[in-house]
Amino acid sequence: MPGRNFLFVPGPTNVPERILRAMDRAMEDHRSSAFPELATGLLRDLRRVFKTTTGQAFIFPATGTGGWEAALVNTRSPGDRILAPRYGQFSHLWIDLAQRHGLRVDVIDVEWGEGAPADRIGEILSQDKEHEIKGILIVHNETATGVTSDIGAVRNAIDAAQHPALLYVDGVSSIGSIDFRMDEWKVDLAITGSQKGLMLPAGLGIVCASPKALAAREQAKCPRAFFDFGDMIKANATGYFPYTPSIPMLYGLRESLAMLSEEGLDNIFARHQRLADGVRAAVRAWGLKLCAKAPKWYSNTVSAIMTPEGTNAADVIDVAFRRYNLALGAGLARLAGKLFRIGHLGDLNELMLLGAIAGAEMAMRDVGLQVTSGIGVAAAAEHYRSTAAPLAPRATAGQSPEAPLPPGAKPSPPPPRTAVRA
Repeated sequence: MPGRNFLFVPGPTNVPERILRAMDRAMEDHRSSAFPELATGLLRDLRRVFKTTTGQAFIFPATGTGGWEAALVNTRSPGDRILAPRYGQFSHLWIDLAQRHGLRVDVIDVEWGEGAPADRIGEILSQDKEHEIKGILIVHNETATGVTSDIGAVRNAIDAAQHPALLYVDGVSSIGSIDFRMDEWKVDLAITGSQKGLMLPAGLGIVCASPKALAAREQAKCPRAFFDFGDMIKANATGYFPYTPSIPMLYGLRESLAMLSEEGLDNIFARHQRLADGVRAAVRAWGLKLCAKAPKWYSNTVSAIMTPEGTNAADVIDVAFRRYNLALGAGLARLAGKLFRIGHLGDLNELMLLGAIAGAEMAMRDVGLQVTSGIGVAAAAEHYRSTAAPLAPRATAGQSPEAPLPPGAKPSPPPPRTAVRA
C-alpha cells in the first residue's frame, strides 16, 4: 500500500528518523575501553527522565514485563505479601507475574475505567499493624483503559498510614510522556520500556531503584540470574554490562535522551496533554465516550474509545488497518470488542493525529456507526488551531528575524496573502 503505515497503537510508537540514524551503525566491541563513555552517560541521564537524584537506573535487554520481574525478584522473597489494585489488563498481568513468583497478592478489584484507589489503599495499610504488606504495585498509566492514576495521592496514603511498604510503579506508558516524579513521590521501583515515550523499538526494560529498594536486596530470596541487580551494579560500576547488551538500542537511547533534553520534559508533558485534548474533543463530537470514567482519570498518552452497545469495535480496527493502513489499539480481555484505542504518545504532532482521527472516523462510518463525516476531525483541528502557540514575526526578504531596524525606520507590512477558498 502506498504511503506510510499510520501507527497509532499505544506502543510501539513511531521511531524518529534521528533515532533510526543513530542506531544504524556498525557493531563494536562492548568490552572495549571506549564503551564505558556510552554506558555511564546513559545510566546518568536516565535519572533525569525519572526525576531522581538518588535512584539507580538499570538497563536490561527486555521489555516492560522484564522490568516488572526485575523489580520484584530483587526486592522480595517467596511468600511476601503484596497489595495491588487491578483496574485493567496490565495491572492484572503484573499481579499474575507476582503470583507466579510465589508472592501472596492481596488484590483490590476496581472497575475498569477508574484508577488506583488511594483511599482504599490507605485504609488497608492502616489496618496492617504488623506491616505484613511488603509492597504496593501501581500501574501509573493503564494502557488498556486509558486511565492515569494519581501516584502522589497513593504516596500520601502510604505516608498517612505510616507504612514502610515499598512502592512499585509501572511507568511503561507514562515515563517520558506524562509527568513522573520518582523522588517527590518516593517511588521505590519505577519501570519503563523503550517502545513508548522513549520513542525506540521494543527491546529495553528499564528499572530505576531507590536506595531503600537497593537495601531490600540483602533480604530478598526470590531466585534471580538474568535480572540480578547485583550483577548489574558490579558491571555498571566500570561502565559495562554483565552480558552482551543491544548496542544499536543503546545508541538509539543515547539519541532519545538527547531529544527529550532538547525539548524539555515540561514541554513534552504539555504537548502530550494538548494532543490528547484534541482527541478527546473528537470523541465528544462523535457522540462517543471514553472508557475512563471521569476527567481525573483521563490519560494523555492513550484514549480508549467505547463503541455503542451492540457494535463490535474489532470491526473498526480491522477496516482501519486493511483499508486505510491505520493501526489502532484493540480492546483487551473483558474489553475486547467494546473499544478501540488511539495512542497519542512519543514522536507526534497535530497533523499526524488528525490523520489518525480521520482514519478512525472513516472506518467507523464504513462499519455502520452513525458518525457525521468530518465532525471529529473538525473538533480536533479547531482545538489545535485555537491552542497553537503564537508565531514569531516572519523576516522580510534579506533580513533575519533578529536584525534591528535602522533608526527612524518603520516595520514593513507583511506581503499580501493569496486568496484561498474557505
